[in-house]
Order: sequence, then C-alpha cells, then structure tokens
Amino acid sequence: MRPATQTPAQHHPHWIACHDCDALYPVPRLAVGQKALCVRCGAVLLQRKRDTLGRSLAMAFACLVLFTLANSFPLLGLNIEGRVEYGAVISGVFELKHQGFSAMAALVFGVSILAPGLKIAGWLYVLLPLRLNRRLPGMTTVFRWIALLGPWAMAEVYMLGILVAVVKLADLATIEPGLSLYSFAAMIVAMAATDAMLEPHEIWERLESLK
Repeated sequence: MRPATQTPAQHHPHWIACHDCDALYPVPRLAVGQKALCVRCGAVLLQRKRDTLGRSLAMAFACLVLFTLANSFPLLGLNIEGRVEYGAVISGVFELKHQGFSAMAALVFGVSILAPGLKIAGWLYVLLPLRLNRRLPGMTTVFRWIALLGPWAMAEVYMLGILVAVVKLADLATIEPGLSLYSFAAMIVAMAATDAMLEPHEIWERLESLK
C-alpha cells in the first residue's frame, strides 16, 4: 500500500481521478496485493488483486448459468384452495401487458431480463477473449456499454418486489417457491460478486496491449 504521486499532466499519458476528491494522478504500476492511495484524502485509487480476470470470468459463467435457470423454471406457485398456478419471470411481463400496462411491462422486462442478460453477455464477450489473449471486434465499445447498463441491470429491485408480493399474498394463498426464485436470488449475488472482482483498469490495459 503506497500513496500515489502527482506529476504534470503533459508528461504522462495515462491518468486516474480520485472518486472522492477528483485529484488527478498518473496510473501507478502495482504488484499483486498492492493498492495506491490518494495523497489528498486517503481514498483507494487502484488495487491489484490476484487473478481478477480469471475470477471475474468464472463468476460471469456462474451468472450465465443462474440467469438461464431463473428464466427457464417457475418463479412462484400459488396454491389457493387446492388450485395451484405457477408463474415465471416472463409471465409477469405478459400479464402486465395484458392488463394494459405496456410501459410497466417494458420496464420490468428491461430491469429483470434484458439488462442483466446483456450485462452478462457483455462480460463474457470481453473477459473470455482476454483470458485467451485474443481481441474481438467492438470489445472496447461493449466494455463501455457494460458500465452504462449497471444502473439498469437492477434485478435486486425485481426481487424486492417479489418479496413484497409474497408477504402480501401469504394470508390469501400458500406460496410455493420455484427453482427460478432461488436461481434469481443467487444470480443477484453472483452479479454483485462479479462487479466487485472486476478491475476496469486491468481490463483497459489488456485491451490496449492487444491492439
């Protein structure tokens, strides 16, 4: 762990800004396990973790498996006086559209299915070739879009809505959780773990080295 040093901007091509105080520093070269701190406020500027690319790729594959399971099996079953009805993630979208809430249906589809799916696909499109030291067309654009998808890939908001519905329906029907519910919850954790493991500066350095 060491403090970063500031130098004149014209003498260094690669820079990093402190997320807390906006101080500008040249990107330091760190060994595995080291971190650079902002001289002004002490915030962590950059940190090198062991095999972040491999771990992020493994978690991205786990997200893909969980995403597939979450959208392939029933989410919840409602048992009302012996009559059981099952619903999947996509069925909520269709029901909202059928009820005339097309805008809400589009929003639910985007937050719960489209944005998470695109983010996972983007991770795999960037991380897998980098792991193999290969470069595919449009990788830099895809990696930028992954950051933009972050605020929209909020599957946890959809999960919160499910939990609220379960609490409200508990007195009216017997709730039978489906495999999709557990997969969806695990996917949320796996996506958060992938975000935490991913080191954007390392990805950009690898992309530049493959030009």
